[in-house]
Amino acid sequence: KILSPQDFTITIEHIKKSKKVSYMDAIQYYCEQNKIEPETIGKLVQGVLKQKVREEAESLHFFPRTTKIPGL
Repeated sequence: KILSPQDFTITIEHIKKSKKVSYMDAIQYYCEQNKIEPETIGKLVQGVLKQKVREEAESLHFFPRTTKIPGL
């Protein structure tokens, strides 16, 4: 089943809370459970979820912090 970006965000929030994992781990879990390559769900990560994943990645030093994120 193909989810809308809004439904995907709700699903990831639910996984994050129920499994007590990070956003990135919740997305990875979703992909594993649905046999989807993580690269294919990028278009579903939008808005607030995209911001939360970015903040999480910055806190883990995956890439440099930004003062303002273009487009958000």
